[in-house]
Amino acid sequence: MSASALKVYSDYKSPYAYLAKDLVYALEQETGARVEWLPYTLDIPAYLGSASVDAAGKVSEESRNAHQWRRVKYSYMDCRREANRRGLTIRGPKKIFDSSLANIGMLFAKQHGVFRGYHDRVFELFWQRALDLESADALAEVLQHCGAPSREFIAFLEGAGRQALEDIRREAEAAGVFGVPSFLFADADLYWGREHLARVRERLLARA
Repeated sequence: MSASALKVYSDYKSPYAYLAKDLVYALEQETGARVEWLPYTLDIPAYLGSASVDAAGKVSEESRNAHQWRRVKYSYMDCRREANRRGLTIRGPKKIFDSSLANIGMLFAKQHGVFRGYHDRVFELFWQRALDLESADALAEVLQHCGAPSREFIAFLEGAGRQALEDIRREAEAAGVFGVPSFLFADADLYWGREHLARVRERLLARA
């Protein structure tokens, strides 16, 4: 089938997207569906405020109310609980990163046939606090490690990649996407969150 059976929107700074990644891989293998991975850069401060911590782990800057702090703390507790069960590491970042460069890196990795290696490595390193998502040089190193021509990445970042990311964002939001992981079928049926993967699986198996 030429068109994707399912579009999956993801963002490297989302722990929920990280936890959904391997589940989607398994779903793709089980159903034989063609999954199209797409980046969607979250604007976390718009709905959860922002904060950063210093080297000692103390909050040095914040614009969150008490309700937002409770949501953030619960979210990380919930994600770490699941990560521990699956042998994954999730360490909360010390600030809210702009993941645009890493998401453009996803598009570049797809073009050069190294998507899976890049996707896995960026998620793993970031949630170990071992990768700066805002560093083009660090991302180029990941791409090189995965076998992509990293010297071409900077030009892609500054031109076609930035435009492609914006085009994907507009298309996603026109379809109703607002968060990740999101799963979008060709008939515009949209699901948000890995808790809906059972329903997504049912649809893919029925399609198969």
